[in-house]
Amino acid sequence: MPSILKRVLVGRPLKSAQSGIERLTKKAALAIFSSDALSSVAYATEEILLVLVAAGTYGLRYSLPVASAIVVLLVIVVASYRQTIRAYPSGGGAYIVAKDNLGQIPSLVAGASLLVDYILTVAVSISAGVAAITSALPSMYPKRVTIAIVFLGFITIGNLRGVRESAKLFAIPTYLFIGSLGALILTGLIRAATGTLAPLPESAVPGAFLVVSPFLLLRAFSSGCTALTGIEAISNGVQAFRKPESRNARTTLAVMGTLLAALFVGVTVLAKHLNVFPVEGETVISQIARAVFDRGFLYYLIQASTAVILLLAANTSYAGFPRLASILARDRYLPVQLVNQGDRLVYSNGIISLAFLSALLIIGFNGDAHRLIPLYAVGVFIGFSLSQFGMVRKWASERERGWVGHMLLNLVGGLATTAVLIVVAFRMGEWHELT
Repeated sequence: MPSILKRVLVGRPLKSAQSGIERLTKKAALAIFSSDALSSVAYATEEILLVLVAAGTYGLRYSLPVASAIVVLLVIVVASYRQTIRAYPSGGGAYIVAKDNLGQIPSLVAGASLLVDYILTVAVSISAGVAAITSALPSMYPKRVTIAIVFLGFITIGNLRGVRESAKLFAIPTYLFIGSLGALILTGLIRAATGTLAPLPESAVPGAFLVVSPFLLLRAFSSGCTALTGIEAISNGVQAFRKPESRNARTTLAVMGTLLAALFVGVTVLAKHLNVFPVEGETVISQIARAVFDRGFLYYLIQASTAVILLLAANTSYAGFPRLASILARDRYLPVQLVNQGDRLVYSNGIISLAFLSALLIIGFNGDAHRLIPLYAVGVFIGFSLSQFGMVRKWASERERGWVGHMLLNLVGGLATTAVLIVVAFRMGEWHELT
């Protein structure tokens, strides 16, 4: 009976010779590896505004400059990881780069931070997605933890069936989110240019009219850097691509970065034009969509696709965690069972471990994403910083053609991500004092 149930849920075993068939096209890989990064558009602008609104209308005027600075950092990080993919065509996550160039201790710090980040990604994404659902259906709020565990089970089964089938499950919602949000931004910008999109009166914006200090802007910048979460997933999963793996992965990363920057800036521009600010019970995306489309079909389509992409953002971790865990297991830092692939040519033990640990977080934090988020960005930027400083060491030691330019790019990226890490860690300390 257990065997029959396993076949129904997971599917028939695949032969090892079919592993090449299970490789991903660029289109499928974009859906699987980018859902985490792209879903951050749903809350990155809101995180910026949440800080700036303390200075009232005057503070909100800085949202676009802050977002622009984040996009510059995004470009640097994407360019850096494209270099990493070229230098490590078999997969070059922060752990491998740090191990090869910085030594054992930094590599273990990088590996541990990434594994924790993958687990938090699942817990935060699913909790945030369920929060969007329970906001629309308040009667379901007391059952939010149960609902989150059900969604966690659905995503886990989808990934146990294999990478091709998980791509089928998650491609449509990912591209629906990109399309619907793109339509919102384009329509909003056209209406703003033609004068048919009226902003809120400035008097409606709360907050004291304070001087905008550099520290306030730095806090807003660090908060908005949640837009960068998930970028490293493609460099960790190069071997999941069809041949030529390295070139396809680099192309997919560039497309993901371009989409992320365009959507993030577009949402921020519309929020600034409309004088939108965070309010309890309604997200910034919802306020913008309601202003542009009223409460018609497109408004509900955007809300639905946003909720789904937040839930499916967890899928990025299912692509990255098992692969990284298998690498660490091969190096004897994790149980050797994590090296083995299951019947469907995926790292089944890693997938199940990720689901179990994420479920513990969801239950332990009562499905409250807000309590998990301060821990979320720390792991991301530890990995970013160690990866980029590792690449600096690599270029300086090998001195191949063009090494100076490559090294300077990674050095700038490493310094920038370290600065963000320091601010995020400081803010996390403030958050713990308040809670």
